[in-house]
Amino acid sequence: MDFFAEIAQYRFLSHAAAACLLCGIACGIVGTYVVCRRLVFLSGGITHSSFGGIGMAYYFGADPMLGALLFAVVSALGIEAFSVGRRIREDSAIGLIWSLGMAVGIIFIYLTPGYAPNLMSFLFGNILSVSTSDLLWMGLVDTLIVAVFALFYRPVLYVAFDRGFAASQKMPVRTIGYAMSALVAVTIVMSIRVVGIVLLISLLTIPAVIATQIAKSFGRILPLAAAIATLGAFAGLWISYRSDIPSGASTIFVLTVTLIVVKLLPLRTSKRRNDG
Repeated sequence: MDFFAEIAQYRFLSHAAAACLLCGIACGIVGTYVVCRRLVFLSGGITHSSFGGIGMAYYFGADPMLGALLFAVVSALGIEAFSVGRRIREDSAIGLIWSLGMAVGIIFIYLTPGYAPNLMSFLFGNILSVSTSDLLWMGLVDTLIVAVFALFYRPVLYVAFDRGFAASQKMPVRTIGYAMSALVAVTIVMSIRVVGIVLLISLLTIPAVIATQIAKSFGRILPLAAAIATLGAFAGLWISYRSDIPSGASTIFVLTVTLIVVKLLPLRTSKRRNDG
């Protein structure tokens, strides 16, 4: 009870709790698309490439999150363009953008005059640093995500599972691909403060993977993954509060243990049936 009482009492904790909710909804919904379309490696490439935007923003004295957003969106669109145009294999393009973004970020940070900034909050997250403006930004992104999936549910569904079939139905596959890549990039950047660049790929994928073990239809997986991501983030925040360890790492640990348990449950059930 002390934890919930202090959430209501302290602004930084209430901001952290709100960030868990907003980030969980976004990562759960967008992560479902990422997992179903098998773009986990793509999300990792976009996540790490955003570090280049952070480094450049520090060098030019701009907002690091704005730099991360611009770099992530450009990287996502670039990967989509390369893969669609068949100029280079998609996995090669992702690996190139992944390493290039990290290299650019490191170079510009070391070129920045004075002391190098503390990058731990970007690499591993710092949910207690979430501000009111961050929450407003997260709320706008969540609204956009829910609106896109509600208004264009069927086209997104078809593109996620079978782009060839979607094209045969005269759907704008390329436009949807670019739009969803940009949406993945925006979701990634808004979640950096919660779990950090290093662990973010897990928050995007693990809740959706857990949801696919429970539900089979895309429409049911979406809200279930969002609920799992939100509960995992809250659990990570509570563990962080009780044990004084990083919230992002706690969140991913909880989600990973949950996935293991969910994967083992069918095995135990089948063994009992065989024994019976």
